[in-house]
Amino acid sequence: MKNNFNIFYLVIIATLLGACAKQSSPMGGPKDEDPPILLSSDPKNESINIKPDKLDLEFNEYVELENPTQSIIITPKIDKDKVEYTALKDHVIIDLNQELEDSTTYVFNFQKSIQDITEGNPAEQLKLVFSTGETIDSLSVSGKVDYWFSEDKPDYKDILVGLYINEDTTDLFTSAPYYIAQVDTAGKYEITNIKAGIFRAYAWYDENNSLKAEHRSEPYGFLSEPLEVNKNIENLQINLNRADLSALKINRTSSTSGKFDVILSKELANYKVFHQDKNTKLFFRKKDNNIRFYHTELINDSTQVRLQLMDSVGVKVDSTFYAKFEESDRSKEKLEVSSIGEAKFIDTIQAKLSFNKPILNINYDSLYVAYDTASKITIHRDMVSFADSTGSRTILNLTIPINDSIPYEKYKLIALDSTFQDVELLWNEEAFETTFNRLKKDNLGDEISGKVQTDEGPIIIQLLDKNNNVVQEKYLTETNQFSFTKLEATNYKLRAIIDRNKNKAWDPGNINFNIQPEPVYFYYDEESRSKELILRGGWTLQDQIIPKRRETGLLINNNSIEIYEIDEIPLSILEIREEDLISN
Repeated sequence: MKNNFNIFYLVIIATLLGACAKQSSPMGGPKDEDPPILLSSDPKNESINIKPDKLDLEFNEYVELENPTQSIIITPKIDKDKVEYTALKDHVIIDLNQELEDSTTYVFNFQKSIQDITEGNPAEQLKLVFSTGETIDSLSVSGKVDYWFSEDKPDYKDILVGLYINEDTTDLFTSAPYYIAQVDTAGKYEITNIKAGIFRAYAWYDENNSLKAEHRSEPYGFLSEPLEVNKNIENLQINLNRADLSALKINRTSSTSGKFDVILSKELANYKVFHQDKNTKLFFRKKDNNIRFYHTELINDSTQVRLQLMDSVGVKVDSTFYAKFEESDRSKEKLEVSSIGEAKFIDTIQAKLSFNKPILNINYDSLYVAYDTASKITIHRDMVSFADSTGSRTILNLTIPINDSIPYEKYKLIALDSTFQDVELLWNEEAFETTFNRLKKDNLGDEISGKVQTDEGPIIIQLLDKNNNVVQEKYLTETNQFSFTKLEATNYKLRAIIDRNKNKAWDPGNINFNIQPEPVYFYYDEESRSKELILRGGWTLQDQIIPKRRETGLLINNNSIEIYEIDEIPLSILEIREEDLISN
């Protein structure tokens, strides 16, 4: 009996000791909404002439660390892999485990990494500064980060701004910066306690918390010229954009089922095919990273083809190869057709059909527009053209005028089976139809007109719907004024692209060649803080101004200073249309 009592007593003691040792939230009581308060630190804030081995911060309550290796920003750069973080009751201890540089001011910005253990309230604006020399460096760089392609609710989380020593060979793709800051929820940033010097400045979206940018997938921006920091710099704007810098190359080629495939390392901005039988015997189409060739005569033979490629950042590849077309018993891919054009019209249906294979022949007898059970409009050869400037014959434009005397609102473009024949001599097996709706002229808006606040050109001016799809587009060469007429009564946006290389498309630049993206400006109403224009039936919206946006570069005390010839462009997933590809 005595032994049983001793065992029970030991169990109780062990349980109580375990409860005392465990760092946990107290039970009951009002909810803790107060953040931890720093009581003291070793070293003290703004200490000089010290080289500490570790930092010790004491708080007014028990604390814990939330992802300290990624959340705590240390400038200038140290080896973060050697740093050890420990939360012990009301203390946070940081073992540096490395020698610090001489005459250097170090800043530990804790952001939201130190939290109380009860409700996870983070310590507010907690920063520890000390110097290994006799003075505290006090220069700063501050400003704003934005996306080149504006978003209604831009996400500024995980965006970093970094300064690299100009003489250093590292950059945002290879190493963490010497000085670094994270932007706030409004896109603003400030890098403090900088030693005077010359730096290269970058900003990037650091989704994987590597303190580096991923050039394939993460948006980034840069200054074209080094930044001399010898006084405080304010309002430094950097705009972000995604531009894939991976190598453009032909990964492999293959002969498959009577066709010849060229598989590329990445998406293209444009391409050209050179061959004496192009679009007479040799045909091709591009899908994603694959260019597929067809030949109407060659069987178990090859022919020399030259292929000129260009990616979105302007890198060009010129290659010559032999395309071999082998006989195959495999079933051929069926011909498929889809509509990719606008479904509304005023006077003329502008249809756009897309095919999975190049088109060889069209049977116009079975291609028409129907507007009631018995009436139809015949489509003639002169109403049809191939839209793809590369010559792949996979996108078909149809321009079909509709007479005012026809009183119907709905029209169906119909292609019966055996209307389209592809290069493998297959016809579409199923009938295809798509509907177009005629807008009532009485309900149309009359005009949206205005000017772009720049003397630079040419200008691509685009009228966008609320989802940022291009409704109409004009190319201005001799003027900065624009006008769009006979518009559906709805909400619109305006976008202007400065087409510096005159290729009638937006170019994202190339950081490797120090080329900034082409500038893009947006309409914005300062009074209503809206990017949208509201157009009603019979309305005319005149004198709409598209202001020149703040460009990537330097502004001091809100006064523009022409130091950098650096331009901006909005961020978006790159959209390069086949109509914009280089012509043959």
